Amino acid sequence: MDSDAVVTMSGVRFVRDGTAILDGIDWQVRANERWVVLGPNGSGKSTLCQIVTLYQHPSQGTVRVLGGELGRVEVRALRRRIGVTSAALAAMMQPRLTASQLVVAGKHAALAHWWHTYDDADWAHAHACLARVGCQTHRDQAFGTLSSGERQRVLLARALMTDPGLLVLDEPTAGLDLAGREQLVRTLTELAQDADSPPVIVVTHHVDEIPPGFTHALLLADGAIRAAGPIAEVLTSQHLTDCFGMALAVERRHDRWRAWATGSAEPL
Repeated sequence: MDSDAVVTMSGVRFVRDGTAILDGIDWQVRANERWVVLGPNGSGKSTLCQIVTLYQHPSQGTVRVLGGELGRVEVRALRRRIGVTSAALAAMMQPRLTASQLVVAGKHAALAHWWHTYDDADWAHAHACLARVGCQTHRDQAFGTLSSGERQRVLLARALMTDPGLLVLDEPTAGLDLAGREQLVRTLTELAQDADSPPVIVVTHHVDEIPPGFTHALLLADGAIRAAGPIAEVLTSQHLTDCFGMALAVERRHDRWRAWATGSAEPL
C-alpha cells in the first residue's frame, strides 16, 4: 500500500439503472498532488467526485480515502476531513447568513452556525480562512449579496475551515464571469503553490480554467479514464481529441492552457 496515497480507487465500477456511469477506474492521488479532472458532459466526473467524497458507494471495486476504506469506515467522521465545494452545496447556503457564519459552520459540516457553539478561536480561524481566499472584507456581508465569484471563494474558505486532508472542488468556476473566474483561478493558484495546502481535485470542462501550479490531470470519457498522470503528459492534442471526440489542439502559454478545434468542428 502506498503510504503517500490520499485517494486510491481500484477496479471501481458504478452502475445506475442498469447503465455503467463509471467502469474500470484505477486512480491514485498522493500527498502534495493537485489534480484537474476534465471530460465532456455525461462522462462521469460528478459521480467520481461523489465517490471520492464518500457520498456514493461503487457497485464494484475498492475505494480508500485518507486511510479509510469505503464500506469499512465510519463515513460521517471521515467526510469531515474532506473539504468540498459544489453547485448543490452552494444552493443549500442560506443567503441571509454572513460569510463568517457560513464558514464557521463548516467546522461541523452544518448549514448554519446556530446549531453548535463556537469560541473565539473558531471565529478567528473562520476569518483567517476568508483572508486566505481574499474575502476578508466580506466577512460580515450576507452571502446572498455577494457576487457569484465571491460566493465561490467563501465556499472555498468554508471547505478549508476543518483543515482538511483533501479538497474536492466540483466545477467551482461554472457560471462565473471573466473577472470572477480569474479571481478564483488566482486563489486556487495560490492554494496549489502553498506547501501546507492539502491535495486538491478540481473538476472543470475547460483547460483555460486550470490554475497554474496544478501537477496532474485525469481525462474521463464515457465513464472510463482516457489518460491520467503528470499534467504536461496528459494535456496533449491527441489525448484531448480522444477524450472529447473532436479534433483539438492544445498549448501552454505563460503557465496557462488553452484548447481549440482544428479543421472541421464536427465530432469524430
